[in-house]
Amino acid sequence: MSTTPEFSRPVRVDQLARHAQPVTITADAAEREALARRFHLLALDRLEADYALSEENGAIYAKGRVRADLAQPCVATGVAVPERVDTDFLLRFVREGEDAPEGDELELDAEDCDTIGYDGLVLDMGEAVAETVALAMTPYPRAPEADSVLREAGVLSEEQTSPFAALLSLKDKK
Repeated sequence: MSTTPEFSRPVRVDQLARHAQPVTITADAAEREALARRFHLLALDRLEADYALSEENGAIYAKGRVRADLAQPCVATGVAVPERVDTDFLLRFVREGEDAPEGDELELDAEDCDTIGYDGLVLDMGEAVAETVALAMTPYPRAPEADSVLREAGVLSEEQTSPFAALLSLKDKK
């Protein structure tokens, strides 16, 4: 039993021609609130994307740009760390259960893209955009005061825990 994603924008494969020209999708307030809960965000004030779809060699490609304004909790203090995501994306949709034909070699280059499975009838551009934003967010965001809070709590910095720091402390003991 599958559940409908918080930001669902289904596209029927038999209607791809409608999405060959750029399409804009925008998450409403309820969708943004649900996505914020899912991705453990303190805020998701904007989520929108422009994209166009094309079909090549049995795969469907979505090329576009996603924009989001959000806030994540700082890993040290929990305070909001605002962030703006504004990035291009290239996604490749393939029917679930289908692999590349045997003997074919995939060439990876600068145009490498994320591959997403779909049921063969409908792909969900809203969910694809939401996942793209989640991957683009800063991992382990830190507020400007995070270092001083960690220092006060007795957490050592990376420099203090490096092998060279250990050697220097031995030298200082002599």
